Order: sequence, then structure tokens, then C-alpha cells
Amino acid sequence: MSVGQNKAKRLRLLSLITSLCSFALISAVSVYAQNSSSDSSKATISGTVINAITRAPIARALVSSPDSRYAMLTDSAGRFEFEMDGETPGPSIPAAGIGGNATYPSTVQTWLTARKPGYLSDGESGALAVSGQEATIALTPEALIVGRISFSTPETTSTVTVQLFARQVQDGLPRWTQQASATTNAAGEFRFADLHAGSYRLSTTESLDNDPGAMISRSQVYGFPPVYYPNATDFSTAGTIEVSPGQTVQADLALLRQPYYQVRIPVNGDMSGGINVVVSPQGHRGPGYSLGPNIAEHRIEGLLPNGTYVVDAISYGENSASGTANLRVAGGPAEGTTLSMVPNSGVVLNVKEEFSTQTQSATGDMTITAMGGPGGGTRSHPIRGPRAYLQATLESADDFGSGMQVTLRQPKGPNDDSLVLDNVPPGHYWLRLYPGMHGYAASAMMGAVDLLHQPLTVTTGSGGQIDITMRDDFASVEGTVSGPNTAASTSNPYSSTVWVYFVPLPDSSGQPTQTGVGPDGHFGTLEIVPGNYRVLAFPRVRQDLPYRDPQAMKAYETKGQVIHVAPGQKANLQLQLSSED
Repeated sequence: MSVGQNKAKRLRLLSLITSLCSFALISAVSVYAQNSSSDSSKATISGTVINAITRAPIARALVSSPDSRYAMLTDSAGRFEFEMDGETPGPSIPAAGIGGNATYPSTVQTWLTARKPGYLSDGESGALAVSGQEATIALTPEALIVGRISFSTPETTSTVTVQLFARQVQDGLPRWTQQASATTNAAGEFRFADLHAGSYRLSTTESLDNDPGAMISRSQVYGFPPVYYPNATDFSTAGTIEVSPGQTVQADLALLRQPYYQVRIPVNGDMSGGINVVVSPQGHRGPGYSLGPNIAEHRIEGLLPNGTYVVDAISYGENSASGTANLRVAGGPAEGTTLSMVPNSGVVLNVKEEFSTQTQSATGDMTITAMGGPGGGTRSHPIRGPRAYLQATLESADDFGSGMQVTLRQPKGPNDDSLVLDNVPPGHYWLRLYPGMHGYAASAMMGAVDLLHQPLTVTTGSGGQIDITMRDDFASVEGTVSGPNTAASTSNPYSSTVWVYFVPLPDSSGQPTQTGVGPDGHFGTLEIVPGNYRVLAFPRVRQDLPYRDPQAMKAYETKGQVIHVAPGQKANLQLQLSSED
């Protein structure tokens, strides 16, 4: 090979090496640029999980985002820290970098929740975490109610079902509602966990002794009547268990073995549609005892221990009926007084409108669809007047359970614009009126009874008429709320930070109203019924506020602001945030 050929070969090799080095350098710069862009789009969110009562840090609590993309356990100091990417919603600004196209978020934020065994898992324990700010998530320790069942006969080993009832506010009224049930273990122990601070009651369900010898010989049947903690004979006299966050309450129950006897109650009336039977010891309603219908024999029957009972029956269907019988069991089989099924009552609503011309013209016509009619299927027809906009219900005023609800009867034909609450069983009821956008109920009277403030009593076979006056001369209020924690930066982004409640004072013509407050602490114009109110502002929704119970609202007499608003008046309020104690 000549010298010229060797030189040319060396030049080509040098050129190849230079090209490879240039490519490697460009690749390295590209990788650096990508890494720089990726690193610049990261943001750190950090904070601490603490005990809401003691404020102590909580180790090994699971902190996670709503979509579970980010999750970790807190360290021994209760700390957590996430490195979040730029896809997290938040405004972005240009960042310096190769090519000048990289960005990083100026504020990255997400809602984080925390949970750990031993603390409430109700989904409310969370905080809005923002990059550059320390987030604090507070977990509330769960309360526990534990206990043990003992029997009057040591050889008994039956399992027992224990029911837990909580005092909860529904539609502004406190009621006892069943929250959970538990079955005892082999040692007779039961446990209710994950409880909020509050008021509770316990009872057992009745059960028959599972002695196979008695069942085979058909001798005397024994059983265990329900017991209401601590040792009451009915739910109304049961003790109330008050629990605080993190508290464990020991609540033991003792069951007494008693003889059970066959009981029968003749029924006079139609039972073909089925009936619901309620057994109340000493006439006090509550959970515990039960009897069933025997449709073939036209009676109610079952087993009960010694005692005095009131038995109520309600039939189902379009033409429902109800009846009551008294029963006394004293050492042997018993037959109660005949229970006569009487058709349930209808309550007519007579509505008087005192509207302005504008509101009257706005009622108009509307169309409803009713089942049935010639040829079957459905039919539609217009309805006018109050029937076109006013909805009404009767809700049970009983302290126990959610109770039954009675709604308006559907129109029976094209010319039926009547308002009738049909098939109302005997009982005590609250009247609820929902006029939509067509004014408000200024009064609702049945004789001398003010049904806006007092319950309606319906007896067997009674009906009646409720006279309702509708008006539209609302008052209007707007205002601001000041105080700690009124800003939205540390709250759940999916709900208002502060809520304002207008609670009518006793005997006031006002009606309960609530509204949310914006991040600036201001709430816009709100129409309310004229009257006297206590106005309360809280840093969260208060589903437990007993705003319809004047006695329970006495606990708030030193809070909030009392106002009077007249028809057509415009008011501007300056409120202070109320404490939640």
C-alpha cells in the first residue's frame, strides 16, 4: 500500500472517530436536557399526620392521593413527603433549560387523606396539600364499646345478637337509629369499634333457648327477652352511653331466662295484602319483641314472656288500614283483644295564596304521568294551582327510628287538582312543605294547632284539613364571616369552607335555611322567610346541628347573632365564626 493510500485511510478513520464523539456529545446533551426538563417538572409536597386530640404525631399512617397514584406510610415522626410530577393540576411558568421549553409548576396541590387502624375511617380525615407549604392531617381516635353477656343459667352457651343505636340528627331532629349489630363469641363477648364521639344505646334481640329436649317433648318453651343497657325493660328507659374520642366503654349485659307462652290476637279486617306488626312493651315503642301474621287463620300470633303489650298492625296497598290491640301475658297462653283494621285517614291541604301578581302568573300548568286508565298504560294531564308546585310529606315524629313517611296522593283524573295526604296511619307527624320557587308557607294550621311548630296527631279513623297560607314577601340577607380558618387554602377543595345557618327562634315564623360561604368569606344575597333567627357560622357542614329542636338548640344560646328580618327587608350581616365546642 502506498504512502498516499495510508494517509487517506488515517484521515477517514479520524473523521469517523470525530463523528462518533460528536454524536455521543449530542446524545449526552439531549439526555441532560431531558433529565433537566423532567427534574424541573417535579414538586415536593410534605406534611405531618397528628392525633386530633393530643396533637401527637402518628407513625405508620397511610397517606394517599384520591387516585392512589401517591401513597406512603408516615415515619416515626409522623412525616410524609411526595415528589409529584408536573401533571398534577396547577399553574405553570417557563423554566430555564436547554431549548427553553421546560416548565415547572408554580404551585402543585392535591387532596390527601390518611388512615390507620385505631382511628376513624370516615373519609373526612384529610387536607389540601400545596407544594412549598407544610400540610397537617389530623386523625381522630376511634371510640369503642365492648362488653360481655352473662346468663342467669350458667349452662347456657347461646350466641346473642347485640344491637347498637346512635343518637343522630336527621333533618334537624335527633333520632335513635340502629348503627350496627354484633354477635357474641364463644366467651359471650361483643365489640363495637370505629365509633365517633356521641350518644349510644345497647340492646339484645330476644332469642329462644335452644334446648333440644324441650323442643322434642313440647314442654314449656324458655327464652331470653331483650335487655336494654344497663338493665331496662324497654328502649325508652334504657341508659345512654356517652363516649369521647379514643374512649373505651365497658357495657356488660345480663340475660334472664324466662318462660315464653303462645299468644294469639284475632284480626277483624282484610289481611290479604300483608301487614306489618309492631309489639311495644308497656306501650313504649322500640326494638325487641316480635309477632307475625297468620293470614290463613286471620290472626296475629307468636311467643311472648309475661308482660303487658300494645300490638299495632298496618296493612299495605292502595286502601291501607291499621289497628291496635292490648295483650297481657300472665303465666300461660294468652289471647288479646280483637284487632279491628280501620281504613287509614286522608288529610286534605287547603292552600290560600297571598302572592304578588308576578308569582301568581308563574305557577302555570304542568303535566304529570299517572299509571292506569282505560286500556292500561299511562296517561298525562295538566294540573293547575298549588298542585303544580307544592310538595308535602308527613314524617314520623317518633324519637326512635327513621319512621314512615306519607306523601301526596297522585291526581285521580284531569280535573283533580286537590292536595291530599292519603292513607295516614295513626301516629304523630311533622308536616314538611316544599314549595320550590313559589314562595313559602307563612302558616299551616289544623284548628288551633300550629303545624309549622307542633306535630300533627292522627288517631284511628280521623282525618281533617290543614289550612296553609302561601306568601312570597321574602326578606334578603348577605354578609361576611370573619375569624380563623375562613380561608379555603387549608380545606377540602370540593366543599365550601364555612357554612352559615339561620335557625328560627322558638315560635318564630321563620324557617331553617343554610348557605355556603365563598373563599373570600362572603355569602351573596339569600332569600329567607321573615322572622327571628339565630345565625351561626361554622368552619364545616354541620349535619349534626339540631336546628328543628328548640330544646337542643339551647346549647347554642351564647353563640352566633340574633336577628329580626321583616317582609321585604334587606339585611347585611357581619358574622364571627362560631366555635364547634
